[in-house]
Amino acid sequence: MTGFGMLRRVAVRGAPLLALGALAGMPAGAAEQNGAPASSLAPYFQAVTPGATAPDSDGFLRRWLLLEPIDKPNRSNTGFTATYVREALGTRYFAGQFTAIPRDGQVVQAAQPLRWHALDSNAFDVKLFSFAKALGKPTYGVIFWAVTVVDAPREMRDVRMAVGSNSASIWWLNGKEAVGLFNDRRMVMDDVLSDRVTLRKGRNIIRGAVINGPGLSDFCVRFLDANGRPITEVKTDVR
Repeated sequence: MTGFGMLRRVAVRGAPLLALGALAGMPAGAAEQNGAPASSLAPYFQAVTPGATAPDSDGFLRRWLLLEPIDKPNRSNTGFTATYVREALGTRYFAGQFTAIPRDGQVVQAAQPLRWHALDSNAFDVKLFSFAKALGKPTYGVIFWAVTVVDAPREMRDVRMAVGSNSASIWWLNGKEAVGLFNDRRMVMDDVLSDRVTLRKGRNIIRGAVINGPGLSDFCVRFLDANGRPITEVKTDVR
């Protein structure tokens, strides 16, 4: 992979969580039937609404398909080095891992059956630890997979994908690796920037994998234009 533009921020951006009694737009009991306890997920996520959605006012992408965590205890004696992370996240755990666009509720077979969940994050960062905890899934020593579809109204050249994650992660744009974050790290907005990339007119597929040891886990993703300004005129969807 080519080199990255590194941009460290001195503070993690805060954002209030919306307290919801149930996932918006979901019939009573439907979340539980799909393996998602509504009352537990609601402070952090809500069910996706019909149609595409825009990023927030700062350009952060909030609509994602999240896979229930893959059990992956960290057995590296040197931590989340680039070599270890590439090996861990480059391993094939389920069919279509690097190519398929999953569907909400789809179950894939890894070491055990795992379900995809289409969700809108109520904060600029997607709280993976809370997602796993709400589902009664492992929160430590795991790998999370995330997918979303970005629809650009026109071709956009010289943009950068800006990513923060806790802990290490790798992100792909249209099948090509764009961003890698290595070592044990906390989530900082715009922590690592991709090289300049092009968003195609129409659909662009973002795929990411985050590995977590002990502690919390989350991520945030947005695109910045050639002048470093957040891109907000794209749409995201998971259908």
